[in-house]
Amino acid sequence: MALRNIRVMGDDILNKQCKEVKEMTPRTRMLIEDMLDTMYEANGVGLAAPQVGVLKRIVVIDVTGDEPYILINPRIVETDGEQTGQEGCLSVPGKAGQVTRPNYVKAEALDINMEPFVLEGTELLARAICHELDHLDGHLYVEKVEGDLTTVNYNEIEEID
Repeated sequence: MALRNIRVMGDDILNKQCKEVKEMTPRTRMLIEDMLDTMYEANGVGLAAPQVGVLKRIVVIDVTGDEPYILINPRIVETDGEQTGQEGCLSVPGKAGQVTRPNYVKAEALDINMEPFVLEGTELLARAICHELDHLDGHLYVEKVEGDLTTVNYNEIEEID
């Protein structure tokens, strides 16, 4: 397992559409392990493959610190409600902004064994799912910010990725 460099806003790869994962290979499994290590080392709660320079539809999320979710080829199938809060991103270091997201999200994905599963979440998990899946389609949260980005100390907000 290794730490990977996190790409930052301005890197063209962050604006590209990711490709579906067709099969689990040793290389893809290593990517997922590296993504988890990189996310934890950076104190994030989520990370998408393009953030480490790989255009694959893979995200990792851990909002509790003890149960990471690995989502391969995820898609949101249901949302409900609304929440507005500060959002940050490992690809936009030192900045945050107010973003409105659904308060409930239901997503379908494949796990690391390429088995289908459903992930439902509210509040921070719902926000993280939306935020990470946006990365897979080449979008950053800054496109959704209401008002201006602010400079922050990341200890003050909940970082999404």
